[in-house]
Amino acid sequence: MTKWIMLAIAAICVIPTNQADAGERPNIVWIFSDDHSYQTIGAYGGPLKSLNPSPNIDRLAAEGMRFDRAYVGNSICAPSRATLLTGLHSHKNGKIDNVGPFNHDQQQFQKILQQNGFQTVMVGKIHLSGKMQGFDYWEVLPGQGKYYDPEFITAEGKTRYEGQYVTDVITERAINWLENGRDEERPFMLMVHHKAPHRNWQPAKREMERYEDVEIPEPANLFDTYETRGVAASGQEMEINRHMNLESDLKLGRQYLGMPQYAARQKWFQENQPTGVELVKWKYQTYLKDYLRCTWSVDESIGKILDALEAQGLTDNTIVMYSSDQGFYMGEHGWFDKRFMYEESFRTPLIARWPGKIEPGSVNTDLVQNIDFAETFLDLADAPIPDEMQGKSLVPLLKGNTPADWRDSLYYHYYEYPAVHSVRRHEGVFDGRWKLIRFYGRNVPNGEEWELYDLQNDPSEMNNLAGNPEYASRIETLKKELGSLREQYDVPDEA
Repeated sequence: MTKWIMLAIAAICVIPTNQADAGERPNIVWIFSDDHSYQTIGAYGGPLKSLNPSPNIDRLAAEGMRFDRAYVGNSICAPSRATLLTGLHSHKNGKIDNVGPFNHDQQQFQKILQQNGFQTVMVGKIHLSGKMQGFDYWEVLPGQGKYYDPEFITAEGKTRYEGQYVTDVITERAINWLENGRDEERPFMLMVHHKAPHRNWQPAKREMERYEDVEIPEPANLFDTYETRGVAASGQEMEINRHMNLESDLKLGRQYLGMPQYAARQKWFQENQPTGVELVKWKYQTYLKDYLRCTWSVDESIGKILDALEAQGLTDNTIVMYSSDQGFYMGEHGWFDKRFMYEESFRTPLIARWPGKIEPGSVNTDLVQNIDFAETFLDLADAPIPDEMQGKSLVPLLKGNTPADWRDSLYYHYYEYPAVHSVRRHEGVFDGRWKLIRFYGRNVPNGEEWELYDLQNDPSEMNNLAGNPEYASRIETLKKELGSLREQYDVPDEA
């Protein structure tokens, strides 16, 4: 056999790996929002379920799998997205906070998908400065982006969508690619990343009457006094009472005067001038309603994307996954925002539908984390998973099988201090019931403070047990586990 015949045979053999038919591997639609709390998704239950805040997300859960213990490794926007792309904790991918740069040259899952025959598309918010790599098509918001008249960046330049609402634009651009941009002979990865419901919660004008006459249930700890907890909980700057501003967050400022969608609240506030407890309650109600109006548009977008997949005949061979970059406080502990390792911001929604593979209406309770997403996408694509990635593929869990060696604890590390909201640096370990948190660094007494919570008996994390000698052995066990996780993930010693 001649050299040239052998080379030709070799070339034929590798073509299926790099140019697989679209029917052989599932398409992946990854829908990602910003700061969407599990507490405001009907499928997760809770006191807001009666408001029916998320019918299309609930449909995904009914037709697929709901993950009840999905968490992040660093509850802040840009680092979460860096972890999504790299499968690495913040200290490994270099993006530890919202301020520093992101190294786009490092390995990312979409680059590997490209090399293995997938079309890769990103539309919406990525919050990582610099030119995207590994995407056949990308159209992203600069930084946080704007709710109205948003500007988008592509490889060719910038486009401003005058008179349009950001969630609508992201949805339209994603569906336009599905209908007009894809190669029907190849599988695809479509990432639809919403800005909403990020602060300062500007809903679509058409949604401003929604929930207007509804009294939103208050969390039991809306007026938390942070007893038993340390300087981190009491020293933060994310309280609805003291730190949510009337002008921008609640739309009473001069820049919002004359906007008809905010006229009713402006008139009410001027006439009533609430103070004290009454003011906090009004701020809570106004905040939650604007937030839920923003998430309603995201849910509406999901419905449109599901309809577009159906119209294109793609439903049966497409896995649709929904998540958020982290959780968010809906008044729990008196707070808004995220950052802490406490449950409301540490935990994030995760729902997946994969016809014929995922049992409809199934619920997973394994400990999963956002370091797992990149590996999952690669596994779905039958693409190689780099050894340096730090997570695990969720594909076995999606199919109802938990590997015998699945993790039994999670590592968390928040770095951005001093900074907005003044949340102290901290790291911690969570084993599904017990959570140990170590706050450290400047403005922490003696350089570090420890907190211990029993989530089984104290799900709202109101009672710090770290100072109780009865739990000394539990703390010692968790400290050893924290050390093991630091070693496993190669965490450097902090300053």
